[in-house]
Amino acid sequence: MEFKELTVKRRSVRAYKDELPDHETLAEVLKTAQMAPSWTNAQTSRCYVAESPEMVKILREKGLPEFNQKSACGAALIVTTFVKDVVGFRNGEPMTEFGNGWGAYDLGLHDAYMVLAAKEKGLDTLIMGIRNEPAIREILNIPENETIVSVIAIGKADQEPVFRERKPLEEVVKFF
Repeated sequence: MEFKELTVKRRSVRAYKDELPDHETLAEVLKTAQMAPSWTNAQTSRCYVAESPEMVKILREKGLPEFNQKSACGAALIVTTFVKDVVGFRNGEPMTEFGNGWGAYDLGLHDAYMVLAAKEKGLDTLIMGIRNEPAIREILNIPENETIVSVIAIGKADQEPVFRERKPLEEVVKFF
């Protein structure tokens, strides 16, 4: 699939077939995500993958609010984090006013690569930011030096997602 087509076809899916992706495909998607650029190639993005039916059920029920539990049913779950105080820092001090925002920025690039790689492999995704951070941290034993940003459902869509029009370019871009 060509890149532009891939970006158009990737949609947020809220209904999945009860068919978890296989380990090899998930690993390939995550290897592609690792190719995303990062500040000084620090690569502070981290992923915690719930791929077994048992772990998916635990994480979905304890780590997500009810509306996201329903939206993620049938999908594997990938929790994405970044290591704090590395990206955008020198000698423990932030280099700009954005501080740990740079870690979130790099993780956003990583996650974008991930969802596009998933689509290329015939999988669909939903990025969820509303989640139970303490429960997720405990279930997956995520260290305190990592910021949990999102939970990404990944699986095969059970219904065709709606394409939502984008704003006109002139509304979101200024050329000088």
